[in-house]
Amino acid sequence: MSIVLSGVRKSFGERVILDSLDLTVEDGETLVVIGASGSGKSVMLKSIVRLLEIDAGTITVDGQNVATLEMDALHALRRNIGYVFQFAALFDSMTVYDNVAMGLRRARLPEDEIEERVRDSLARVEMAGFEDRLPAQVSGGQRKRVGLARAIATRPKYLLYDEPTTGLDPVTTTVIDRLVLRMNEELGVTSIVVTHDMTSAYRIGDRIAMLHKGSIRQVGTPDEIRATEDPVVKGFIEGRPELAQEVGA
Repeated sequence: MSIVLSGVRKSFGERVILDSLDLTVEDGETLVVIGASGSGKSVMLKSIVRLLEIDAGTITVDGQNVATLEMDALHALRRNIGYVFQFAALFDSMTVYDNVAMGLRRARLPEDEIEERVRDSLARVEMAGFEDRLPAQVSGGQRKRVGLARAIATRPKYLLYDEPTTGLDPVTTTVIDRLVLRMNEELGVTSIVVTHDMTSAYRIGDRIAMLHKGSIRQVGTPDEIRATEDPVVKGFIEGRPELAQEVGA
């Protein structure tokens, strides 16, 4: 087991976002997490890398309790986790090259190794030749690819994707999905992908977990999720909220 969340609780004031959340991510798999907007998917991802502090429960990565790590150990753990933000989170004043190189420079790698890593990472996401452009000079889908290149440049063991296909057309969404699959095949990473796009979820997930009211409602293979009889899960994946409402969920 690579990432384990056990009894995780997170609130903002009186609003409970995560409530007794239990989830296990196996080594080498791509786990897709689905759920309605505001269900806590992004909060869960940020909690794994301790961008947010949880209120209760434990999150362990490679057997390490994230909440109790000293800052040096936490920084070391974060270097092993690539995070692909929802809107790429690129720095507008920096070139594509410098955006991808940022984490490598923080790790104080030699400049020649940084150049090799940056060019290799951009090539893997089909963005070779874009090094000198600014984020404003590339499309939304290309910005997402640059964000992925930055995430893989540090050669992480884990990749966390926060809504990687939000705002993209169907063709570009397919391109991003194929890149997610390719990263797992070529780099052997373990991935968690947060999305509300069921086409993407079925395409890339080894397993799919639905987050509902702060906890995992169901987890299973794509075929198991497709065949679910749970009205809440069925209502979400089929776009039929009346199913959930009928059972008061």
